[in-house]
Amino acid sequence: MKKEYEDGLKEVACAVWEHPEPGFAEFESSRIQVEFLKKHGFEVVENVANTKTGYCASFGHGKPVIALLGEFDALYGLGQEADVAEYKPNDCEMGHGCGHHLLGTGCIGAGLLIKDYLEKTGIEGTIRVYGCPAEESGSGKVYMARDGVFDDVDIALAWHPGLVHQVAAGSSQSCYHLIFKFHGRAAHAAGAPENGRSALDAVELTDIGANYLREHMESTDRVHYAITNSGGVSPNVVQAEAEVKYFVRSTTNPKCKALYDRVVNIAKGAALMTETTVDVEFVEALSNTIPNYVLEDVLEESFLEIGVPEYTKEELDYAQKFKNSYETKYTLDMIDETVTDKKELLENMKTSPICNYFVKNNHSEYCYMGSTDVGDVSWVVPTSTINTACYSYGAGAHSWQWVAQGKSSIAMKGMYTASEVLAKAAEKLYENPELVEKAKKEFDERMDGQKYECPIPPEVEPHI
Repeated sequence: MKKEYEDGLKEVACAVWEHPEPGFAEFESSRIQVEFLKKHGFEVVENVANTKTGYCASFGHGKPVIALLGEFDALYGLGQEADVAEYKPNDCEMGHGCGHHLLGTGCIGAGLLIKDYLEKTGIEGTIRVYGCPAEESGSGKVYMARDGVFDDVDIALAWHPGLVHQVAAGSSQSCYHLIFKFHGRAAHAAGAPENGRSALDAVELTDIGANYLREHMESTDRVHYAITNSGGVSPNVVQAEAEVKYFVRSTTNPKCKALYDRVVNIAKGAALMTETTVDVEFVEALSNTIPNYVLEDVLEESFLEIGVPEYTKEELDYAQKFKNSYETKYTLDMIDETVTDKKELLENMKTSPICNYFVKNNHSEYCYMGSTDVGDVSWVVPTSTINTACYSYGAGAHSWQWVAQGKSSIAMKGMYTASEVLAKAAEKLYENPELVEKAKKEFDERMDGQKYECPIPPEVEPHI
């Protein structure tokens, strides 16, 4: 990659790191990226799918159209000083604990390399860099998929900062996010308890019912909740208002919707038992990920050609400090199900402060616990993802350690590698249209006549 590009990308990534913003409010982050893309000759459409901060930057003409899926939102509660290998919060309420400042910028880097390739070769094809907001909470790509933003795309490629260099394998869970708001009647809890109707009781009964439901869910299902309004701080007042937020997950959209309906019925039952009323507020939803083995092979071949970064002694010492900040015993059960040689990765985790080799994964239908709105794109167009090591071994995503390492040279090296691998994969797809057709054929076979049905109802708009 050109030194000019590396310097520019580092400046963009660090600027986004320094302005962490929540989903659908990434105004500064979006502006920084959009201005950079325009400066480098991309045509940019903003406010994609009425997301305010979402954008689409395009270069080239004709088919195939290849999409790069970028993100830039941050997480609450993760303000942290940079490069400090101990928990040291700064005065910011948010932080890039999932590396999305790198993610969006790395896609821009791939876009620059692909633009240069298209200009140099004169080959027909279009590259699009999508700025996708609110992955952490809001599911920006779902609204974009619902509004047909990806309908004319042939291939979608993505990456995510992580702990290892690999092509991601397997699937992820479908997820529904909702809030139950219970309304009761206040009363003196000692003097006239019979006049009260406790909204907090309804919340607690909902949670109890959900916990009893666990015995009758599939082992891969997940239901978790947080009481966001307990109704007040006075025990001698029957709580008239209370609410609880739920995430419901399963391995496919139909299974998740069925489990969602069961949880909703539990809340309705709790309202009936307590003679309260309940409002079911739909927040967001996203789909499970559909793998594409053809694209995984293209990405693996590209990754092996590009190679993994080399690290200096100073970088290894830096990574070791962060690895030491997180006490853990490395065991085989920590290794992902899809890894081909688990013992090799385990040994690397024990002996090296950072992943320094390409970790091969088997093709797999295995569903990992967790969700991403990349899943919705994969229901519309053949999609695949890589990971690069941007952080030391030890703490995983959504940690202060990831925030602290986010501006480091090892983070940047991981980001540059992702840009180069994605660009190399795009080159192969442009030069070999039969690969695009093979990926589409696999997609059609997996869909088997199914059509994408957005899990977010049409009346729900992007919201914070």
